[in-house]
Order: sequence, then C-alpha cells, then structure tokens
Amino acid sequence: MTVTFEYATHADLPTIVHIYNEIIPSRLATADLEPISVASREDWFTEFDPNSRPLWVMKDGDQIAGWVSLESFYGRPAYHQTAEISIYIDEAFRHQGLGQQALDYVFSHLSALGLQNIVAFIFSHNGPSQGLFKKNGFEVWGHLPEVAEMDGQLRSLDILGKHFEA
Repeated sequence: MTVTFEYATHADLPTIVHIYNEIIPSRLATADLEPISVASREDWFTEFDPNSRPLWVMKDGDQIAGWVSLESFYGRPAYHQTAEISIYIDEAFRHQGLGQQALDYVFSHLSALGLQNIVAFIFSHNGPSQGLFKKNGFEVWGHLPEVAEMDGQLRSLDILGKHFEA
C-alpha cells in the first residue's frame, strides 16, 4: 500500500488523537496509560510548523492511515538541527509498510527543514519499532533502564538516533 502525505490541519486533530489512543492499551509506543483528549493536544498541535517542525498525516485516499511528526528536541536553541520523530499508524493499516514510507518521506525532507539528526524514543520491548528504525541505520544512543512503570511492570526506554548529511 502506498499513501500520500499532507500537512496536518486542525480538522485532522481528532483523528490524530484517535490513532494515538489506539496504541495506548498495547503499552508499546507511549507512556500514556489512559486515553488523551483532543483538548489536551491543542497546544501540542499549535507547536508544529511546516517549515521547521511538521506534522504530516498519511492518507489512503481520503482516509487518514497514520501520522508522523518532527518535534524540537529538548527545547533548547543549540539543538535546532535535531528533531524527535514520532510515527503512529491506525490499527487497520499496520503491518503494511507505512512506517517505512513515513521514514522515507521524512528523510527526503530533512535538508529543507535544516535537520541533521533525528532521534526516536522507543521502548526497549517494542520490537517492531526497534526493528524498523535499526533497519534504517538508527543506533542506540542511550538506554534508560526501567524508567517507566506500566501495569506494575518496569520498562526501559531506548533513544535511537541517526546523523544525516547537511
């Protein structure tokens, strides 16, 4: 399956939140333990800028199949060449290559965005995401052992990163 990418609009926010909330029960991709609200994501959404820190939706025709975002890393000016990536796929579209398409799309836009480094925060037990990013040349730049408690179980978080040419 091939999807198209569009900058997210405010009208997309409910679907973006729905896709995010779908993954929460799996305890694989977010440290949120309960569903979030659209209202709680309003400020988050306004931080995105197509010229520097975009949020794209992946579309299959008119249907949003997932989203990918680039957010500022650590909120300090010296990190302007580094962004954190997040990819979330609607459960009906998982395991169809959309994660790879999202990475390829993002990689093709890094130069125009002025980015040279991408980091991803991925739970150590999230095999599918670990595999996708490592297959694309990301390496573990940091390991935070047992920093999250989910359902009484301690989980570790890996920081995966990759340098790109300017």
